[in-house]
Amino acid sequence: MTDNMTSVGGGSGPTAGVSALKGRTGAGTPAETRGKTTIADGVVAKIAGMAAREVPGIHNLGAGMARAFGAVRERVPGGGGAVTRGVKVEVGERQAAVDLDVVVEYGVSIVDVAGGVRANVISAVERMTGLEVVEVNIAVDDVHLPDEEEEAEPDESRVR
Repeated sequence: MTDNMTSVGGGSGPTAGVSALKGRTGAGTPAETRGKTTIADGVVAKIAGMAAREVPGIHNLGAGMARAFGAVRERVPGGGGAVTRGVKVEVGERQAAVDLDVVVEYGVSIVDVAGGVRANVISAVERMTGLEVVEVNIAVDDVHLPDEEEEAEPDESRVR
């Protein structure tokens, strides 16, 4: 019988970027622990991105150019990627590290927002994946002012 293990596919093989959680084996073990569960890096990135966006004071994720390219990519069918924009994860055997690029709302305490983001991301990733989050690094790339518009759309009243 083997204990619960976590391993990560390395290199360029078919399991690269995937965390594998292997359960116990044998007739005396519970059914829910028999077998292997794999968690892709993209899954951890989506969880972290959603958790970060839930925190009040976060306007958006991603640095300036990433947000601009992401806005274009979102308009292309199948482009996706909006949830993981501004999120980078590294998944190890039993641990994960998360890097976030964020834009905060003007007037909020950046220290408080960063603390809230860390707590929410760690809670969500650990609860949903079983991986230990060792660090959440946050880079505040911009402050959103109340009168700023997101990626300005062309004025439709002038285009006829």
